[in-house]
Amino acid sequence: MKTQVILACDDKGKFLEYIPKEAGHTGDGRKHLGISVLVYNHKGQVLLQRRKHKVFDNIWDLTGATHPLHKKDGTDESLEEATLRCLKREYDIENIKLKNLGAFNYFAKIDNICENEHCFMMIGEYNGPVSLDTEVGYEYKWVYKEEFLIDIKKNPNKYSAWAKEGVYILTASGFFDKV
Repeated sequence: MKTQVILACDDKGKFLEYIPKEAGHTGDGRKHLGISVLVYNHKGQVLLQRRKHKVFDNIWDLTGATHPLHKKDGTDESLEEATLRCLKREYDIENIKLKNLGAFNYFAKIDNICENEHCFMMIGEYNGPVSLDTEVGYEYKWVYKEEFLIDIKKNPNKYSAWAKEGVYILTASGFFDKV
């Protein structure tokens, strides 16, 4: 298995250094850049995933989550490149226009594994077929925005820590006001 290199950062997302993915996710981790993406369709629905994860397993998440990677050619993936890579791998979704709504910091830990991220909230509209990679998720569902917002507030323990934090950015942007 190849070691992925991620980008360590401060609380404002300013790059500090390159670290192995494991260094960002063990113990208390090192703060690093992350991405949460929420795909929506013209019907006013959002695409959610029941995630397969080493530690944060069997919980509902936004459409996808990833990190911008440091590539072998010495460059770093942009937020858009990393998000498109995630959507292609997890759903076979391509050719989607993305928008960055901002970022948030969060920390979540179970045993010796953690998430310690400065996470960007990306969104994009997609109205085509979806094919979930069963290595990353158990299932997916399209849910109306209003239903999702009500459920994540009513049942927060069913959702990933980053999904709960992402809702604040989505709400502040007016995302849930637009159908």
